[in-house]
Amino acid sequence: MTDIAREAGCSQATVSFVINDAPGIRLSSETRLRVLEVARRLGYGLPQVRVEAKRGRRVGRIGFVVDQLATSPEAVQAIEGLSQAAQDLVFVAQSRNDPEVEAELIETFVEQGVSALVYMTIFTREVELPLALRNLDVPVLLLNCYTTGQSYPAVVPSEIAGGQRATHHLITRGHRRIATVTGEIWMEAAQDRLKGYRRALATADIPFDAELVFSGDWSASAGYEATRKILDLPEVPTAIFCQNDRMAIGCYEALKEAGYEIPRDMSVVGYDDEEIARHLHPQLTTSVLPHRAMGQWIAEQLADGEVDSRYPLTKLECPLVERASVDKPRG
Repeated sequence: MTDIAREAGCSQATVSFVINDAPGIRLSSETRLRVLEVARRLGYGLPQVRVEAKRGRRVGRIGFVVDQLATSPEAVQAIEGLSQAAQDLVFVAQSRNDPEVEAELIETFVEQGVSALVYMTIFTREVELPLALRNLDVPVLLLNCYTTGQSYPAVVPSEIAGGQRATHHLITRGHRRIATVTGEIWMEAAQDRLKGYRRALATADIPFDAELVFSGDWSASAGYEATRKILDLPEVPTAIFCQNDRMAIGCYEALKEAGYEIPRDMSVVGYDDEEIARHLHPQLTTSVLPHRAMGQWIAEQLADGEVDSRYPLTKLECPLVERASVDKPRG
């Protein structure tokens, strides 16, 4: 919406009103057409007709339990995707990974008459569901987490493919010596993005070099320190894949401090597509975490109303957003 607003010469709120077809908002037909045309020209897919409106029925009240709500925007994006697609009331609560709190929240939601319950974790991981969720009379769906046995519908980001796509983008621009800065490697997201990085190298017949892999912790300071180590290598790489945008911020600072110009002297790719990525100079090429699409997927499953005893784990694409931080290798 930020990109569309900039091109269309209007506010982000106006873009939101247009693409969501918000009722009761008076906008000129010229403004609506201009926003829709810019969206199409920039390659953005417009939202589908809201799932429940299309089916002609409503899901009702949906309970949404998440372990952490305030640490990152992902939960909010998932909630917005769900509520907009389902066009229903979504009751949201934070459990802070406290089993007793989770049980109380679930009981409260059931007493409030929810017709479905969504269970989300901020970090992608396998979970053991609370006992209170296991024998409910309403559908239970998992967002950004999954269980063994695939006994519940679950959706997660396709992180391996995302890491592969980000690295492949650098390879297609001519880079052969590509460093990467990982997140905390005990986390599935960091493991899978690294697998994607290695897979892209293997596909391009580029030998994997462990000396080009640097551990981080998702913070800007970790990106800064890792980049300084990268620049101290005997043969400095021509590109850096930072496995989240915050580490890319630190990477930018270290490069500029060392006199490197991005992307002339060093190409940089991030991951997550946080809002800051659009405001870095140059704007950061990065991958989208599909939490809004994951929320929409939940709404679609509820609308379909299909019941099964076993569900395949659904993985949604992490699209690459190409901006100005990647160019051909220096020299």
